Amino acid sequence: MAVPKRRTSKMKKRLRRSGQRWRAAKFKSCPECGNAVPSHIACPSCGFYRDRQVLSVDAM
Repeated sequence: MAVPKRRTSKMKKRLRRSGQRWRAAKFKSCPECGNAVPSHIACPSCGFYRDRQVLSVDAM
């Protein structure tokens, strides 16, 4: 069974784990209505996704 020869330093451990940090979600604007929408999600306000109507949204 392999055993590490040296202890992993704090800096190496933190550099390795820096990619696991939390990041805020990035939003793009809907080309139809202009509202902020996450990527790869149909717009909840107008129902468009990739320039097509995929959801029927009732107007209030």
